[in-house]
Amino acid sequence: MTFKEKIQTGKFILTSEVGPPKGIESGHILEDAELVRGRVDAINVTDLQSSVMRLGSLAVSIRLKEKGFEPVYQVTCRDRNRLALQSDILSAANFGIENILALTGDHPKLGDHPHAKAVFDIDSVQLIQVIRRLEQGLDMAGKKLEGVLPKFCVGAVVNPGSDPLEPQIMKMEKKIEAGAEFFQTQAVYDLKSFENFLSKTKHLKTAVIAGIVLLKSAGMAKYMNENVAGISVPDNLINEMRDTKDKQAQSIEIASRLIKELKPMCQGIHIMPIGWDKLVPKVLDAAGL
Repeated sequence: MTFKEKIQTGKFILTSEVGPPKGIESGHILEDAELVRGRVDAINVTDLQSSVMRLGSLAVSIRLKEKGFEPVYQVTCRDRNRLALQSDILSAANFGIENILALTGDHPKLGDHPHAKAVFDIDSVQLIQVIRRLEQGLDMAGKKLEGVLPKFCVGAVVNPGSDPLEPQIMKMEKKIEAGAEFFQTQAVYDLKSFENFLSKTKHLKTAVIAGIVLLKSAGMAKYMNENVAGISVPDNLINEMRDTKDKQAQSIEIASRLIKELKPMCQGIHIMPIGWDKLVPKVLDAAGL
């Protein structure tokens, strides 16, 4: 069963995430992927996450596909105009990559090349529309594609902890109208806030996959609270990370606890290890998955 079919049939979804290296060595990513083979339904590949220059998401997605994994190819609008976006998406299809997560992307000023020129020719809603148009055999200029037409499973992102929440819901509705089939969320730590989000979006009848970012320290949690919009790490979790002598073990315990509480509420879990990729199997074990 493909990732798309699992989404469509309502199967509970598990996805993890890898970040391409700042260089060309991708062997360690494939090694880490082997640790979750058969345990996750797909593996996201970030696209210059946090606007930091790295190996491309398409290259790593191809490597994973060659090894028999289902990659979710993340594509941001930050760095490419509509020509390059369409070309890269067709290139992905040429390698049999069908799962795409469409994002607008962080501004370059937040990354390691702050003087880079942002493109933002189109946004994530328009990108989803473009992908669906390509499936119909037409590019953005209305020109026909040649040969076999591509087929995709298209996802988007949403921030359930955003305040106010209404703009996020409006954007979510637009993404669904454009053709989004599933949503992966920003990191969830506040369950009441997430419940509120689900209650206000239940009319959308779409697959919501809750995001889990592994906490590395109390400092990291405080930084996210102060600098990442829509993330609220409760004080009790911050205190747990502050007081523990084994940061990794406590991070696993917190993540597995959150997963157990979130599982009945949504259609899936997306684990973002942020460099702690080797801990993902331990998180799955602790969560009973």
